[in-house]
Amino acid sequence: MTSVLRGALGLGLLFGFAVLGQALVGWTRLPLPGSVVGLLLLLLALATRLVPLAWVEGAADTLIGLLSLLFVPAAVGVVDYLGYGRAWPGWLLVMAAGVLIGGSVAGLLATRLGAVPDGGDR
Repeated sequence: MTSVLRGALGLGLLFGFAVLGQALVGWTRLPLPGSVVGLLLLLLALATRLVPLAWVEGAADTLIGLLSLLFVPAAVGVVDYLGYGRAWPGWLLVMAAGVLIGGSVAGLLATRLGAVPDGGDR
């Protein structure tokens, strides 16, 4: 299979799981974003080897490489609403503290969960 077809298959699978998650949330009224449910379904399919990793790996790597471009609309939205933020400096401090605490906890968890015990192999 050519790399273009493999990439299209992987992208189709990723979008398919996202759409499946959206449909499942709409049908069951789960209080979760559909994209998160779709990713959990993809994780389950990968863990059970229903979907081989090679099918989605190339498309996922490409999307991760483009991730900074995908954040541009969010950054533009933040800049667009800066005037509103100046009216509530307290809220900005709370949000900044939340980001720092959340990032710190995520970093600590990643460090501890990624640590290899002495004599262990990974």
